[in-house]
Amino acid sequence: MMTQELIGIHHVTAMTNDAERNYKFITNILGMRLVKKTVNQDDIHTYHTFFADDFGTPGTDLTFFDFPNNPKGINGTNSISRIGLRVPNDEALNYYLNRFEEYNVKHEGIQDLFGKKVLPFEEEDGQTYQLISDENNTGVAPGHAWKNGPVPEEFAINGLGPIEITVSYFEDFKQLMQVIYNMKLVIDEEDVAVLEQGEGGNGGQLILRRNEVGPVGQQGYGQVHHVSFRVADHEAIKAWEAKYNELGIRHSGWVDRFFFEALYTRIGHILIELSTDGPGFMGDEPYETLGESLSLPPFLENKRAEIESEIRPFDTSREH
Repeated sequence: MMTQELIGIHHVTAMTNDAERNYKFITNILGMRLVKKTVNQDDIHTYHTFFADDFGTPGTDLTFFDFPNNPKGINGTNSISRIGLRVPNDEALNYYLNRFEEYNVKHEGIQDLFGKKVLPFEEEDGQTYQLISDENNTGVAPGHAWKNGPVPEEFAINGLGPIEITVSYFEDFKQLMQVIYNMKLVIDEEDVAVLEQGEGGNGGQLILRRNEVGPVGQQGYGQVHHVSFRVADHEAIKAWEAKYNELGIRHSGWVDRFFFEALYTRIGHILIELSTDGPGFMGDEPYETLGESLSLPPFLENKRAEIESEIRPFDTSREH
């Protein structure tokens, strides 16, 4: 069924211990645009922030939950272990390397990974990332760098790169990604594999690592909550709901998130969401002031006063 084809990575959602500090890091240092400041629809007194490219294009969204009193997470196996972010070329990695030095960002230097240049780094709360160069990359198209951001457009992050997952049940997980999601195995080594969806390349890849001996990762701040893969539209997500039912896979059922439609399931320990490409983030705020005020979906507007009285405000306005 063509409607069931995955297009690429849609978004990655992680957890922070400080929405304001995280906002400053992602915008001022990484140069990603805050396209939506809203609340967690399942816990409406906590922030959910969305950072993306200039227009909030699907495949560029890095989002964060800010859970007060959330314990620090523990790195380990059976978890989403690293977030990938795309930059246009190798020169952009050199730019960010100098930027990380200037801002005292912990990093591991530029390295080679499967023939591509990468720059692994960490946020203050321990969240792990890597920038990956799109030099000679083909496949899922990148987004559009933030025009008015602090990083020059020719170097800036323009999309999500490969998501890294580490599991103790490496062979089983690898097989399930192929059987359920029709991912293609493009690299298959003893302790690491790369799987692709859609048109492939950096915007459609999953790096799977084997770790059978380490401690199991614990959810908390500094950890990834879930990864989402792109599907085209409502018809596609309903087709996936039917497929999950047919395969006997437990799932959330269809969920309307207003900015997109969603469907959740867990494969082993890994929470996987499927999300539609639309409606997107441009419908309820002007382009010029995206992310500057608290945006609520229509079904939460009647609770705005209650939410704003409980949620700690922070300033996300920028000079234009």
